[in-house]
Amino acid sequence: MREIVLGGVEITRVVEYYGSIAMSPSAFVPDAPAQTWRDNESWLVPDFLDPAADECVCAVQTWVLRSQGRTILVDTGVGNHKERPDTELWDHLDTDFLGDLARAGVRPEDVDLVINTHLHIDHVGWNTRLEGEDWVPTFPNATYLISRADFDFWNPANGHPSAQRPDSRNLFYDSVDPVHRAGQTLLWEDEHVIDDNLRLVLAPGHTPGSSVLSLDSGGDRALFIGDMLHAPVQFLEPDANSCFCEDPVQARATRRKVLGQAADTGTLVLPAHLGGHGGAEVVREGEKFAIKSWAPFARI
Repeated sequence: MREIVLGGVEITRVVEYYGSIAMSPSAFVPDAPAQTWRDNESWLVPDFLDPAADECVCAVQTWVLRSQGRTILVDTGVGNHKERPDTELWDHLDTDFLGDLARAGVRPEDVDLVINTHLHIDHVGWNTRLEGEDWVPTFPNATYLISRADFDFWNPANGHPSAQRPDSRNLFYDSVDPVHRAGQTLLWEDEHVIDDNLRLVLAPGHTPGSSVLSLDSGGDRALFIGDMLHAPVQFLEPDANSCFCEDPVQARATRRKVLGQAADTGTLVLPAHLGGHGGAEVVREGEKFAIKSWAPFARI
């Protein structure tokens, strides 16, 4: 089952990539104790860990939401034909993502909103597609919701050192600037209400403009948290950052705050990269959290 319904919102999971990311647990989530991985290996394998290769397993996926008559995409993956010299795994991909999206009942022209939870290469790639020698918006009728804080931070013209890396410069050139120049972006600040069921709020730390999409409909709740956590051991070790967090102190504080709210309200947490069932409900366990149940999606 790749589709569930929460209140008045249909959610479909479209997976662009699932497998090893060629990074060890100690490299991927360096703050997480090795013992935590070992103690939980019985359920981390095979969905989240390949112990023989000592490599983490992740998904790159897009959440398709249908809410109040609109079709909404949450994150757009890596994309095809993108030049990513810093990240061999994502360099010049050629996948059937648009075919998979079509099989989920979504044509590019059907999409009303695209939400980029933050501007990293595996969250913005299908914002655009290559047409001849030009990058053009993949979803011609969509408004692309991007936090102003991330847009400004990752714009190479503003001189932030992180934005000067080749992958970062390229992603802005090929996946962000084309939709902005086409007049299809909405740069929001602090909070953005989408409809009666959905709102975006800033959740900085992983990047300055990282955001969380909150779903509250008919008594059901979910949080699409982007890269607030990458691996499920971060539920168990909420102070453990991934190696990709721009502001480690703020990332820890944000993760604790959001997971605490989710635990206290019975809210489903849906990160961007979890394989398996894609997300979980959590409960408090002392100063940390534990997995109460997995999301009702079928395992991938």
